[in-house]
Amino acid sequence: MTREMKRRIAAAALCLFAGAAVAAQLTEAQAGPTSAAALQPTLCHGSGWADALRCYSIPVTGLQEGQAAELAVLVAPALSEAQREPLYLLAGGPGQASSDLVKLLNPLRKLNRERDLVFVDRRGAGRSQVFDCGLSDSPPADIERFVALLADCYRADPERPLALTSRQAVEDLEQVRLALGHAKISLWGGSWGTRTALLYQQWYPQSLRSLVLDGVAPIDSKVFLTAQAAEAALVELQQACSADPVCRGFGDWRSALDLILANWDRASAVSFPDPFTGRPSEEPVESWMLANAVRTALYDPSVAAHLPFAIDQAAKGNLLPLSGIVGLFARLEGSMAMGLTFSVACAEEVSRLQRGEILADAAGTFLGEAFVQPFVRGCAQWPVPARAYPVSEPRSHPVLLISGSADPITPPLYAEQALDHLENRQHLIVQGGGHINSTRGCIPDLMEEFLNSGGQPLDQDCVADIQRPPFMAGMFGPSLQQELKQEVQQELRQEKQPQLNPESEVAASTEEAQP
Repeated sequence: MTREMKRRIAAAALCLFAGAAVAAQLTEAQAGPTSAAALQPTLCHGSGWADALRCYSIPVTGLQEGQAAELAVLVAPALSEAQREPLYLLAGGPGQASSDLVKLLNPLRKLNRERDLVFVDRRGAGRSQVFDCGLSDSPPADIERFVALLADCYRADPERPLALTSRQAVEDLEQVRLALGHAKISLWGGSWGTRTALLYQQWYPQSLRSLVLDGVAPIDSKVFLTAQAAEAALVELQQACSADPVCRGFGDWRSALDLILANWDRASAVSFPDPFTGRPSEEPVESWMLANAVRTALYDPSVAAHLPFAIDQAAKGNLLPLSGIVGLFARLEGSMAMGLTFSVACAEEVSRLQRGEILADAAGTFLGEAFVQPFVRGCAQWPVPARAYPVSEPRSHPVLLISGSADPITPPLYAEQALDHLENRQHLIVQGGGHINSTRGCIPDLMEEFLNSGGQPLDQDCVADIQRPPFMAGMFGPSLQQELKQEVQQELRQEKQPQLNPESEVAASTEEAQP
């Protein structure tokens, strides 16, 4: 495995919500009030979307003097003249750029028929003076080296992290709304973007019409404690596998994963094959990286469907399929802006974690502390002050919550247990769904209905039709033996039925024969 590839894998392991990053420096501008009439958009394009977008550079002021910035804003104008309130799409991370979400315009095109879709790159992300410390695309895989480079980045500009907070992101969003002349807006948030949306709802309720929150990270939740959620997602995958006639042939692959991680030594790390060449790695692939690759695979059900086969093969000595899964995250177009990520995460998330909580979360899981430790150690070299969130006040805006039952970082219980202050909420749960489900099945249609109706109750029956992708059966993909699958499913149904005595069986067959 090449050094560059290994660094990209390490970058993916540090992401809460992986996505492509497009880094482009913009010229610093003087801040000041900006009116919609004064804005002069240019035509531009975003990755994954063919049509031209309107792009703005909007000056915004900071919470403290000298914290002015210029934000990149991309707008997909409504296709019709019948205008509804615009929908702003807020990215996750923290550290992902909203401009990376432009590709969502393809599955969410219906939402764009009567409303503008707006993408605001927050300070330090994407096209808004990205703050990546030179680490976003290729951080070193060695944690010690990563932490040292992070410390160097902080010392080079210790003032900049102070301007990168959730409070500032919300204030900037409100300034963009005013600059674009939008009376009220609706917000879609994904992953960490849901927290930004919830904070905006708290601080600017008068500017908001409705919320769509996918992969909900409530304000008070501690989403960096993700080991138990990842374990639950893996257990759900194991249960789905055991009900599949092909996948259950892989046996106890879950225990095999534990053995692989527990026995991962220097020889294993060095001999792990490059996913693109098959040759041994140039640099070792550590066990924490492997555990995080499994965690990241659980985000997407189509990738998670490969895990049982890949782990079974690894237990038999063939590491190539597992290497292929690792390789899925090795060539991302980009990743999180690490300077922004650590500025927000250290102040607002890691500062709230206690050592006992971390140990309790890690106990009995395949992930252990593999995800949280790079942040704990990195934050020790990124000394931003802790920032507490406000107590959530009741809000009556229509809110649509979307969760995947097998989400390894923001499970449905977050939405069920921590959002009582939302008085007008509905919750869609996609069975077997991973992290972010807005583009799956009928969800885009339900989102459109929800937004257009002002939050009227939805008929959720179609959500049950969203199925897990078929499991990987071998080197060439999923099995096509539907007859075998139906046969096994019939056997399982019969096993669950109560046993009848012979006389009862005769009586039942006689009744069925009667018209």
